[in-house]
Amino acid sequence: MAEYKTLLFATDFSEGATRAVDHARSLAKTFGAHLHLLHVITELADKRRRRVPPDVIDLFIREVTTHAKEDMETFRDKYFSDAKEQGFEVTTEVVVGTGYQDILEQAEKVKADLIVMGTHGRTGIEKVLVGSTAERIVRNSTIPVLTVKE
Repeated sequence: MAEYKTLLFATDFSEGATRAVDHARSLAKTFGAHLHLLHVITELADKRRRRVPPDVIDLFIREVTTHAKEDMETFRDKYFSDAKEQGFEVTTEVVVGTGYQDILEQAEKVKADLIVMGTHGRTGIEKVLVGSTAERIVRNSTIPVLTVKE
């Protein structure tokens, strides 16, 4: 049986992420694993960024980061407040980046043995236009990835 010491749970606070909570809790509890909750705030693309003054971008990023940290605390408190009693530790992190690459980098940084995440279940043209962070992670990850469909 595989042994998991550190799990990275990538969340965007969506319904898909909420559906993945039970899986992350179960695995963390079963293995007494450290559970690292991660939220990535995706930056504006360079083309859009060039049209906005740098001070406005900085203010916007600070505001979004502040709200994301509050959302992360709420998410942690709602779903993982009893982690200690259940035998596992939870840490949180919010980063500003480009999406899937940052999740993979953070997984490496915390030495995760498994990535857990929800998916939006997009199909057809929406998937082609928007892409899938989960799909990119599955394709590029060097460690196992557990995805839970919304």
